[in-house]
Amino acid sequence: MAIAWIMTVYTLNFNYLSYRSTRNSVNNKIRKKINYSAETCPQVTIQLPIYNEKYVTTRLINAICSMDFPKERMDIQVLDDSDDETSSIIEALVEKYKKDGFNISAFHRVNRTGYKAGALKEGLEFAKGEFIAIFDADFIPSSDFLRKALSHFDDSKIGLVQGRWGHINEKYSILTKAQAVSLDFHFFIEQKAKSLTHLFMNFNGTAGIWRTLCIKDAGGWHTGTLVEDLDLSFRAQMKGWKCIFDEDLVVNAELPVQMNAAKRQQFRWAKGSVQVAKKLLIMLLSHRKLSIDTKIQIFIQLTKHIINPLFLIQFLIFPILLLLNYQIYDTAWAPALGIVAYLLLGPATYLIMIRKIWGENWRTKALHYLFMIFYAGGISINNSVAIFDALVGKRNEFLRTPKFGIVEKNQDWRNNKYALPFTKTTLLEIFFSAYGCFTIAISLLSGNPIFVPLISIQTIGFIYVAYLSIIQSRNIKNKTSLYLGPSTEYNLQGVRPNDPLT
Repeated sequence: MAIAWIMTVYTLNFNYLSYRSTRNSVNNKIRKKINYSAETCPQVTIQLPIYNEKYVTTRLINAICSMDFPKERMDIQVLDDSDDETSSIIEALVEKYKKDGFNISAFHRVNRTGYKAGALKEGLEFAKGEFIAIFDADFIPSSDFLRKALSHFDDSKIGLVQGRWGHINEKYSILTKAQAVSLDFHFFIEQKAKSLTHLFMNFNGTAGIWRTLCIKDAGGWHTGTLVEDLDLSFRAQMKGWKCIFDEDLVVNAELPVQMNAAKRQQFRWAKGSVQVAKKLLIMLLSHRKLSIDTKIQIFIQLTKHIINPLFLIQFLIFPILLLLNYQIYDTAWAPALGIVAYLLLGPATYLIMIRKIWGENWRTKALHYLFMIFYAGGISINNSVAIFDALVGKRNEFLRTPKFGIVEKNQDWRNNKYALPFTKTTLLEIFFSAYGCFTIAISLLSGNPIFVPLISIQTIGFIYVAYLSIIQSRNIKNKTSLYLGPSTEYNLQGVRPNDPLT
């Protein structure tokens, strides 16, 4: 019951942010904007951190050099940490666009010290722009991105403008549909609710533009966590800088199409959040100038992934209580009341927001939301491993999420170079799949069929994630390396390759 109450608090926070997001739209309409002419455009440094992205690098650099912005006001940095043919692709593109008059340079690092944060940090030392725009390799900014983003910097205290992620391959599979609606909830509700208020919002690592002075004033990029974006944005807001989100500033991106790639991304986000909590939470909560509701939101954001291990603990305990004939509820109608309360506080609110956000297309998105429920339940094992890794201080290499340039349904990625192999986490997913089937049987045999629907949803999630993790795993036969989990890579002799400090 204690676990249920804790999880309820986090669920209620979504309801609170949903309410704030609907009110916050008024602030966006009354904001002043700057309209730059070709003569008054400020200089902008565009940083493109890239590591082994041969399938999408050309698409990104072409999009950057197609922007409707004066060439002489763009300082393009291709921060290349690649150790494969991606570097040759970058070199050829840089030479081509230099001849076309672009101020573009490739910074190639042999040593990936600090990983993405390290690359951004080193690039900052040579940045010429008053502003710095950042795009990951799988993003495709529109030609008017810079003009639209820069129009928000009317206030000298605005340090960051974050754009919304679009999805070029949302319809590719159930997996991409689930990820898309999850990300859309984050932007349309969480980011929108926090933008232009005293609540802290975070940089999403890409599709945003910083004031260079803000980055430096906040202490620059730190390399001690897996989410350098969250770390920097919170430090900047502690310094008094404002971060805003523009839902109409959409930057399309490619969603992971392989389950193991999606799990790797989720692992990094979950572990990184806990790392930032260990680093900054006490400092943030003791900050005298922050309001109580701001501190509450900071605490919830940095600790929200704790619901993953709590969910698993609850899932494990439940059938044991049934086998022991433990009276979970005092009255016979209490379970039904609990389920109704869950539906009203959780799915009902999501469906209401889906109707508000997507209008006539809400039924399609509601189906995608069901996919998201399965995905979120199944991915909880992967995220729980990330939480424990962070709590015990286990060191991790920054393992980027591989992208394959997949846009259409008929495109195949399974034989592509960056496809990931089987991970040990899948063994836990198989266990929880079997355990869920066992729990369903126990619920029926013990005369508690009312719990079967909820347990079935959770079990389907485990089965779905485990199934895709297995059938989508790259065949590692005759390969030189074996990937054993989100945190470490070993060669076949069991020796870990170079693992520089994060």
